[in-house]
Amino acid sequence: MIDPLTDEHFMKKALLEAELALEKGEVPVGVVVVAHGQIIARGHNLTETLTDVTAHAEMQAITAAANFIGGKYLKDCTLYVTLEPCSMCAGAMYWSQLGRLVYGASDGKRGYRANNTLLHPKTKVTLGVYEDEASFILQAFFKQKRT
Repeated sequence: MIDPLTDEHFMKKALLEAELALEKGEVPVGVVVVAHGQIIARGHNLTETLTDVTAHAEMQAITAAANFIGGKYLKDCTLYVTLEPCSMCAGAMYWSQLGRLVYGASDGKRGYRANNTLLHPKTKVTLGVYEDEASFILQAFFKQKRT
């Protein structure tokens, strides 16, 4: 049994969001935002559904979290996402002053680290949580797209 307040628990919830994206034909990336042990926002990619290149999972969840707390700063929040954020999403995390980022799979081409995008100096990062599961769903999606 997974302790409900662990990184693994919340990353499992983000993986469920990735499954929702997959069901919609979206790149399967999912996210949850947690404050004080409670999920306050969820999101998954909606770029195809909304025909909006900015409708990444993280952008959806950052907006929802800000609406939930009634403010634009997410200093006391942790964002769990299945894939390393891109530069756009990392920029949004920077401006929201996200307290902590936890992600599963790394993205060596489009991830914020590969593109030298800065997070807020106070943002703590944990990577590789359920990396295999997050990578598998992405690889399966793109393999299916190529066939």
